[in-house]
Amino acid sequence: MTRAHLPGILAMAAIVVASNILVQFLFGNWLTWGAFTYPLAFLVTDLMNRIYGAGPARTVVFVGFIVGLFCSLIGTQIVGEFGPLVTFRIAIGSGLAFLTAQLLDVSIFSALREGRWWRAPLASTLIGSSVDTVLFFTIAFSAQLIWLEPGNDVSWANETLPLLGMGPVAPLWVSLAVADWMVKLSLALIALVPFRLIIGRIDPRNLMA
Repeated sequence: MTRAHLPGILAMAAIVVASNILVQFLFGNWLTWGAFTYPLAFLVTDLMNRIYGAGPARTVVFVGFIVGLFCSLIGTQIVGEFGPLVTFRIAIGSGLAFLTAQLLDVSIFSALREGRWWRAPLASTLIGSSVDTVLFFTIAFSAQLIWLEPGNDVSWANETLPLLGMGPVAPLWVSLAVADWMVKLSLALIALVPFRLIIGRIDPRNLMA
């Protein structure tokens, strides 16, 4: 790790902290404000990978993971109206989903980095985001994994409702996951704009492929 990597590290830490705070505030019926900040972590990872390579990108990921664990630890000590702000299942789901998805993002980006400039960031973010969503919501709220934290009542998340209020009947957490996933996919496309602008300014040769 060098001083040149510091902006990426600070950006990742800021995104993780902001997302952990904003996830406490609802945006509509199916989302929290954290859903709009967390996907930016993939942009930071991809920029680090394109500019410095897979090694520094993984370093940034591990920093984000450690910051996330610290935020989760603090959250478990803050008691809200319905108990701790962060339960054991949420902490496990958040940490495992972040680490798995981000490292997968680095690997996919590295495999596609010699192709068209947009292919690596788009594919790695779409796949990483999808894995992140499935892992987090399944671990945190699925009734089938109640054994992870028997004392945590997740019956509210498993109440069956029309998907996103208008589709087939499914547990509430599935609607939350689908809404979150749709935001991530949308931001994956939007993030190509700042990705191209930043890479083009730092080293235009990275856009030649």
